[in-house]
Amino acid sequence: KFWIYDSLLSEYAALGFEYGYSVTNPDVLVIWEAQFGDFMNGAQIIIDQFIVAAEDKWAQTSGLVMLLPHGYEGQGPEHSSARLERFLTLCAEDNMQVCQPTTSAQYFHLLRRQIRRSVRKPLIVATPKSGLRDKRWRSSVDSLVNGCFEELIGDTSESLDASSVRRLVLASGKVSVEAETWRDEAGANVAVARVEQLYPWPFEAVAKELSRYPNCTEIVWLQEEPENMGSWNTIKGRLYEAHGDSYEIRRISRPDEASPATGSHAIHSQEQTMILAAAFASLDRRSRSDFH
Repeated sequence: KFWIYDSLLSEYAALGFEYGYSVTNPDVLVIWEAQFGDFMNGAQIIIDQFIVAAEDKWAQTSGLVMLLPHGYEGQGPEHSSARLERFLTLCAEDNMQVCQPTTSAQYFHLLRRQIRRSVRKPLIVATPKSGLRDKRWRSSVDSLVNGCFEELIGDTSESLDASSVRRLVLASGKVSVEAETWRDEAGANVAVARVEQLYPWPFEAVAKELSRYPNCTEIVWLQEEPENMGSWNTIKGRLYEAHGDSYEIRRISRPDEASPATGSHAIHSQEQTMILAAAFASLDRRSRSDFH
């Protein structure tokens, strides 16, 4: 059976109900979707006290899924504030999952994994609304029928010369799709990999991707969010721990900001162009601006 409910506009009450339902009905895939990512703010007590900590406090497990529309689309700060940094701060001891699938097949297989696996953990899914209209996010029927969720999608460009790649750009979510398009249009010999699962961090998948490029010397973490937000402050520890001795590691993002995003679409477009250009700037000409 398939049930859909249009709940009352109280995130605290609705998410609390859905969490309780997921605990008492472990065989049901319970999904709560916010209108925008920032709508989780009204349910923060449920998130802090139950979703992220109940297993550790009371050995109470839940497979609840939270769908949080998130991505920098020039619609203002309230449409770009799923606060990935806050969820990643709350992650420890494999207490939950934080993912950003970038294809319809990945989205399907992620939800399928959630209900099919024996391990029950809450799942945070952040995806932009623009992906619904973007042909780059489409998947073939075959990829929906077959396969499984991939924690990292390696570079699939047929024109890439792996032996001469010196930089691997790691990105997650909407900006990773844009980065691939930018790279292809610019003709840059830079590898781009999509990190589809932010927590638990896919150490083995990242190492395997790096092994494809024997002459790579640099790892760039590209994110749309400002430096003090998004995934960087959690991810950088993973990157330095595993690869700090072998690669130069850099971040490219918007500079520190008090608001998640600008309210001007024109400024948004300028900022987006700047971070994408910085990610693929040549090694001898790259700027040391706030975007690094």
